[in-house]
Amino acid sequence: MARNSVVQVSFKESYNDLSYYNDQFDLKVGDLVYVEGKLEGKQGVVEEVNYNFKIKLSEYKRVIAVADTSVKGNFNMEGAQYITFEKNALPRQKIATWFFPPAKEEDYASGSDGTSFELGDLKGMNASEDIIERGKRYQKIGRIMYLCLDGNRGYAIVKGSKYYEVDFVYEQGKISNLTCSCYCGYTCKHEVAVMLQLEKNLELIEAEYAEEFDRECYFAAVNKDVFLEYATMGEKKGKIRIEVE
Repeated sequence: MARNSVVQVSFKESYNDLSYYNDQFDLKVGDLVYVEGKLEGKQGVVEEVNYNFKIKLSEYKRVIAVADTSVKGNFNMEGAQYITFEKNALPRQKIATWFFPPAKEEDYASGSDGTSFELGDLKGMNASEDIIERGKRYQKIGRIMYLCLDGNRGYAIVKGSKYYEVDFVYEQGKISNLTCSCYCGYTCKHEVAVMLQLEKNLELIEAEYAEEFDRECYFAAVNKDVFLEYATMGEKKGKIRIEVE
């Protein structure tokens, strides 16, 4: 339930905490929020919440969204990532709020030429050698923040100069409808990196987690550092169970 408040929010882009009016959420210190105004689209952290106030609304910008950083489920640690096979543990709709502000009502256009390629066949992606090498480096240094496969629908978040979303369809070993939200009008390094990580994760799952994956034909993998940073953001109490085998 929403609880009206005036909150102090800190931003990396500002030296000073800034005040915003909140009438949509029950905010607490540590919440990751998005606001309207000059810092729209930037992530901010709630530093103080005040319930006793009298303000002129015309002088205040509002909090327009809060990231959902609640995480509950079973995860397996594999290298630099955590993998879950539970659909509700960390779905794409939730983790997207960790990286992206709410989408504006804008006109979008998309298209597909209907082509597909075998996963693992980088040449089939019609990417240049330079793009392939840059994609390999992105995958190697851990630029894939999140990757999930739900049935035949795939989604990933890649860290470049900013964060980008990659969507694709994976069916019977083939990739189709591969798109990236970056500005490239051709196959990009982000897409290459995601395909390499997808191939690696599916090989791991086939060898170690085939039964878990087959239950719902679903997996999600999140960068370890991202998981620990966001899933514990603002929390002073909770439980984390780690089993090392």
